[in-house]
Amino acid sequence: MVSPASTPPACPFEKRFPSQLVRDDTFFMSLAYNQAIDAWRQDEVPIGAVIAVGGEIIAAAHNTVESAQDPTAHAEMLAITQAASKLGNWRLEGATLYVTKEPCPMCSGALLMSRVQRVCYAVPDPKMGCLGGATNLNDLPRVNHHVELTAGGVLEPECRELLQAFFKAKRVAEPAGES
Repeated sequence: MVSPASTPPACPFEKRFPSQLVRDDTFFMSLAYNQAIDAWRQDEVPIGAVIAVGGEIIAAAHNTVESAQDPTAHAEMLAITQAASKLGNWRLEGATLYVTKEPCPMCSGALLMSRVQRVCYAVPDPKMGCLGGATNLNDLPRVNHHVELTAGGVLEPECRELLQAFFKAKRVAEPAGES
């Protein structure tokens, strides 16, 4: 791990500026991608999330695990909290979460518990993803809520490249023998 006083690796990626005229999956995932770039610039794992209801953004967040020293400060968890606050209701019925990487077990569970209607993620995670990658919490037969899934595809190459470049830069920045 790089010490907190170290300078984060420079982010070589540019933000996207999607047209406001077509509010489709690519539009909202572009905004999540921009959140991921903000995370990188703050030396956080570059994962971004946006929650929309009826074509309007009600939450946007990125990972802040390192700066907050909080293992629950994932983009999805922060966006869920923002959305619930904005709606004044913990039930996020009718909401769609757009996130740059498949949610982990914690975030997948929170998405089911918050009653998010749909999840659209860019990069599958075969090691820790829990909406189709390592496992699928959505497939549990006794769960009283299931999310609609759009798994992979929407800006997947861009989001994958961003994640891979971040970790490559972190490995280069770490002196040999530190972990």
